[in-house]
Amino acid sequence: MTLPSHWYNIVPDLPAAPPPPLHPGTRQPVGPDDLAPLFPMELIEQEVSTERFVAIPQEVLDVYRMWRPTPLLRARRLERALGTPARIYYKYEGGSPAGSHKPNTAVPQAFYNARAGVRRLTTETGAGQWGSALAFACSQFGLECEIWMVRASYDQKPYRRSLMRVYGATVHASPSSVTKAGGKVLAEHPDSTGSLGIAISEAVEVAAAGADVRYALGSVLNHVLLHQTVIGEEALGQLEEMPDVIIGCTGGGSNFGGLVFPFLREKLAGRIDPVIRAVEPAACPTFTRGVYAYDFGDTAGFTPLLKMHTLGHDFVPDPIHAGGLRYHGMSPLLSHMYELGMFEAVSKSQSECFEAGVRFARTEGILPAPEPTHALAETIAEALRCKETGEPKVILTALCGHGHFDLAAYDRYLSGAMEDFTLPQSRIDDALAGLPG
Repeated sequence: MTLPSHWYNIVPDLPAAPPPPLHPGTRQPVGPDDLAPLFPMELIEQEVSTERFVAIPQEVLDVYRMWRPTPLLRARRLERALGTPARIYYKYEGGSPAGSHKPNTAVPQAFYNARAGVRRLTTETGAGQWGSALAFACSQFGLECEIWMVRASYDQKPYRRSLMRVYGATVHASPSSVTKAGGKVLAEHPDSTGSLGIAISEAVEVAAAGADVRYALGSVLNHVLLHQTVIGEEALGQLEEMPDVIIGCTGGGSNFGGLVFPFLREKLAGRIDPVIRAVEPAACPTFTRGVYAYDFGDTAGFTPLLKMHTLGHDFVPDPIHAGGLRYHGMSPLLSHMYELGMFEAVSKSQSECFEAGVRFARTEGILPAPEPTHALAETIAEALRCKETGEPKVILTALCGHGHFDLAAYDRYLSGAMEDFTLPQSRIDDALAGLPG
């Protein structure tokens, strides 16, 4: 298996074009000039591209080769333990320097920014996977890196922030007193556990104020999902049998989109017909309980308005251990595709997910990060349904990162101290009341 030479852009193959981002003042579609304070022009061009394939620069491929192509493995021991006739395959992204799929986009983002003369990148991070990935990528291209890490994860995962610092990044707990956006939150809620929306506001505020500073985002936007399609392109070439069911976890959508977009291309062309299923945390259920509406991508309202499945930009999730899935919104592109009926979505409690993670570790030997345990929980549920029906389905999932920095969370689960959060509808309603009119 060789590295893909191109990223795949699904937009030209969709039956309907996705709604554009809007300027919050004029409510008109944003143009390149509106995005230029945050992103270099080459990434802006990828964000709005109508080309089906985008060539991967040689400099990016050179860094990718440190860990790509990643292995596609069959979970035979898990199959035997479940007693299922299903055949379970997983694409393992935990072998990257940052331990997750996130460098697939961090590396090209750092490359394009460096080529544009940018000196420093700012960003947010939930669980720390994205922050680790961007810190690593910046170290490869000589960029400074400044990261706002959601307070809940900053406290839960000290070694994630240590890794970012090893790679040379500056790391702040968010909300922080470094920015006006963070200071406002702290003034109203001194004990805030933070959210990705708040952390995005802080990173965007700093990026927008500097001439040689730009912002990098680890999920949600089109160019991020584009870069992640190396996962699905590789999997297509590695599989000896096509999947009947494809399952991925969703927070902002980059891992899910990266896995399924190349398979959806084949499905839209009539060559395969898998069921595709997104899995999200019950404590932050954007697909299954959110609304499809224009909303800000951050809490302070610095970003353009994005048409997406959202719980409201004021929504602050409970501090569940899957910090990478604690985002109030979903990728606009995936939200559009969900509205078109191109895939299903379910939600899972964190105790069911950690049970799946432990089961996977005890059979396959790999400790999953909390995020992909959501996909594993649904994969196990699907395999057990196959056990009941006798169907020998082929199931494909993405194990998008290892859980070596998440052992404190596993300790809580194994000790019986982990709680499942029941999200009241009133909290969603309150946050949705703040949607832009």
